Amino acid sequence: MTSILFENARIVDGTADEPTEPMQVLVEGEMIREVGKAVSSTTAQRIDLKGLTLMPGLIDAHVHVVASTADLGLNGQLPDALITVRAFKLMGEMLRRGFTTVRDVGGATSALVAATREGFWPTPRLNISGKALAQTGGHCDYRGPYNDEPTRRNGFPLGALGRICDGIPEVRRAAREELKSGAEFIKIMANGGVSSPTDPIHFLGFSVEEIVAIVEEAENAGTYVSAHLYTDKAIRRAVECGVHSLEHCNLITSETAKFAAEKGAFAVPTLVTYEKLSSEGASMGLPAASIAKVDDVRLAGMESLSIMRDAGLQMAYGSDLLGGMHVHQSEEFVIRGRVIPSHEVIASATHIAARLLRMEGRIGTVASGAFADLIVVDGNPLTDLSLLTKQGAHMPIIMKGGSFIKAELQ
Repeated sequence: MTSILFENARIVDGTADEPTEPMQVLVEGEMIREVGKAVSSTTAQRIDLKGLTLMPGLIDAHVHVVASTADLGLNGQLPDALITVRAFKLMGEMLRRGFTTVRDVGGATSALVAATREGFWPTPRLNISGKALAQTGGHCDYRGPYNDEPTRRNGFPLGALGRICDGIPEVRRAAREELKSGAEFIKIMANGGVSSPTDPIHFLGFSVEEIVAIVEEAENAGTYVSAHLYTDKAIRRAVECGVHSLEHCNLITSETAKFAAEKGAFAVPTLVTYEKLSSEGASMGLPAASIAKVDDVRLAGMESLSIMRDAGLQMAYGSDLLGGMHVHQSEEFVIRGRVIPSHEVIASATHIAARLLRMEGRIGTVASGAFADLIVVDGNPLTDLSLLTKQGAHMPIIMKGGSFIKAELQ
């Protein structure tokens, strides 16, 4: 079993606004064995981190690893083999940015997860919802107003982010099928969206009864429901129905944010995607009708961060980028840092995200018994969040499960 001892490690994990005193961190195999000031080993490889920062591997709680193009209707028509190759490229790039775990909220399948575990190409840990559930004419229905071709009820392409289901029996069956197929939680489209053609932002997705039925199916399986949401009305009714993970939330009000916090829900803002959809969407293939919707939610995004923070609503890190825009994944740190203290921004991508994924103590922390998912940063990200950007340029070491993904310490 390989042993590595990180010495003089000042740890930043989002739990404090200053790095720790120098610590010793012993890694054995894929796990962290011990953390403390007096940890030693006679057999371990020793790495001196004096002047550097040690962090848990980062967690992005809102990605679509199969979204190889911003035109999601087209993406769902591409061959599975092409989507697979592109997904591995995207995931490898995420890992090299320091994201050792990502939560896919629509599109990735258990077969893709199994492929990542073959270990031929390094990827982050992949937590999935399977195909997102959407109603006819809702977000994920890319047919357009003049296309009445029937939607699939099974046999979905890998590039399709979601599946269409209507009525209580059908949504129950869809949720059960996704859970049977390996989904670790259920994602629903409960509001209009930017990328789909027939659902303005204010549209409410699914009836209350349908959402309650989906939540019951998830809870029966010991898991939770995540929902795509923008408007305050949609967010409020989702929380009332038992939805646990609130994606985006750009138009949330203080009252609803407090209500969601009281219910123990999580929010996953994704502000970077709206900045990039606005500036780069057209060149990346996003249809003009979708671009016209972007500012409806983009301009309220920064205010939503303050509203949710003041309400005590837990916020995990999310990026939600598409196609060539994935390169901006880490810029969400800097965007949030304009409004929120740096250690809280980092917390969103460490222990808060780990709690949302129900992997608290195993990821998002530098502690005994956790996976040895670690990054070393050249500098202190608490004083400069941009050190977490630039495609991992300031990360001389990236480790996942005790294995070096990058080891360029001089």
